Amino acid sequence: MLDESWNMISRVRTGHSRVDQKFAKVVEAFSHDRDVTIGGGKGFGSGALKVKGTIFAMMSSKNEFVVKLSKDRVDALVASGTGKRFEPRPGSFMKEWIVLPVDGVDWIALAKEARVRHAQQAGKPQINVRPRRL
Repeated sequence: MLDESWNMISRVRTGHSRVDQKFAKVVEAFSHDRDVTIGGGKGFGSGALKVKGTIFAMMSSKNEFVVKLSKDRVDALVASGTGKRFEPRPGSFMKEWIVLPVDGVDWIALAKEARVRHAQQAGKPQINVRPRRL
């Protein structure tokens, strides 16, 4: 059962930038998925969507939206100009992570794709979704 005090939306930065507002919509899209949490605290992963501690989507320290997909999917998205490879440190590119621009890309759809991929990798065939309590 979902902890009554748990509210992913309230943990998202309260900024009013377009990036913050768009990320808040992504977080809200996962508010019914009981396996998804949003990282707390400070530093790496503090604004990340996670399942059992494993990140599948996040806001980077550069305020960029990043999702984890298969290497082939990232290659295709980069080749099509949809995004760029995630570079946490100069010269250190991550093959399964992509940075998505604010405009022209459906963050929610790609975050859901990343979530499904995470479930498949974990051997969990379905996503546990239940209605949110009001």
